[in-house]
Amino acid sequence: MAKIKSESRVLEYSKDFKIMVVNLSNLEGVQIKRISECIGLHPLMVSRWRKEVRDGKLVADDSRRVQMTLKAPSNLKKTGDKTAQLEKEIKRLKKENDLLKKWQGYLAETKQKDSGS
Repeated sequence: MAKIKSESRVLEYSKDFKIMVVNLSNLEGVQIKRISECIGLHPLMVSRWRKEVRDGKLVADDSRRVQMTLKAPSNLKKTGDKTAQLEKEIKRLKKENDLLKKWQGYLAETKQKDSGS
């Protein structure tokens, strides 16, 4: 995406990023101002990139092949393990809660019998 070139925070954006932004700005119904706000750029920068594409100064590399692989993040597995552990804990606590309710009912019943006799 962006690379900081110096301490004064001059950013250098990759060619692929610039072309992606230009392609987004060329979609029907999309405003340059809206895209630049979302990305955090000045609208003039997006307009400049569009002009560079029109003039042929900014061209996409057709030889480069992009391959996407869908791989579950490692923290997703941890989340699944944590969810299973929490579900197990919930189940145990529900059983414990039911047992305590039964015990409370039993104590109330015995107290009633003792006071009635």
